[in-house]
Amino acid sequence: MDLSVVLPTLNGRDRLATSLDALAEHAPDAEVVVVNGPSADGTTGMVRERDDVDVLVEISDRNLNVARNAGLEVAGGDVVALLRYDLSVESSWLSALEDGIADADVVTGPMHQTLRNGMTTESLERNAIGGRTVTYFNGGNVAFRREIIDALDGFDEYLQTGGARDAAHRLAGFDRSVAWAPEMCVRREFEADGGISERDWGWKYRSLTYRLVKNYGVRPGTVKRTAKHAISDGVDAALGVVKGDVTPSGWAGTGRDVVGGIATGVSDGLVARARDRTRARNPHGRSKRADRAVARYDWR
Repeated sequence: MDLSVVLPTLNGRDRLATSLDALAEHAPDAEVVVVNGPSADGTTGMVRERDDVDVLVEISDRNLNVARNAGLEVAGGDVVALLRYDLSVESSWLSALEDGIADADVVTGPMHQTLRNGMTTESLERNAIGGRTVTYFNGGNVAFRREIIDALDGFDEYLQTGGARDAAHRLAGFDRSVAWAPEMCVRREFEADGGISERDWGWKYRSLTYRLVKNYGVRPGTVKRTAKHAISDGVDAALGVVKGDVTPSGWAGTGRDVVGGIATGVSDGLVARARDRTRARNPHGRSKRADRAVARYDWR
């Protein structure tokens, strides 16, 4: 197995350095590709001074899926892993990846997160949608066989959030297997960020409806799933008003963001579904542009 590891990063120099140190210790033979951009914290200089990074790609977009695709373009391995810049692989990560990818098209594992009150971890998530069984994967800790990530044409760059979940839906359309490897562990050592802020609600529902409509069309199941999310979030927000954590005007503004996000996502999802009728369902994929990189440093 020839393994490439792609690490998209944005203004995360110190955490990226910790992640690279762990890769050098636990996966020293892997090809390492860092996609940076547009950082303003000295990331470029730090990476260029290291001898354990094979390729540095600088991009101008602040979109994670653009960064992922830019890394996939230059990665040379027959297995390509995506690793979040602020996660460090553990000692069992590489062997678990190798075992998992031997029998599956995609393998993913948990993130261990150290918090003030202990440590959290994750488990496998799977849903039945539109006649498919969708197995979700951690977009910050996943490895693909080269042929399947090429068949998907990478990630959908329309999406500002939810790119990994969209790829999981499209993988299910190819009827490809996703393995869960509990020992393919990564660790995050700092306090988790807070929940979704008000400015994120519009994109949350825009992403949700876009990927559902793009992959399945407008059908009762997609409407039901969207409504279920909206009702749950609406109840939580209403409880926030009762507790005094959210103002009534803030609640109303969130509702407008949700409605606007749903409308935009449905419209754009229908357009995307019409533009790409193949199983890849990726009209904004890796092959659609060649101008992501503004600079490239290749030491291979």
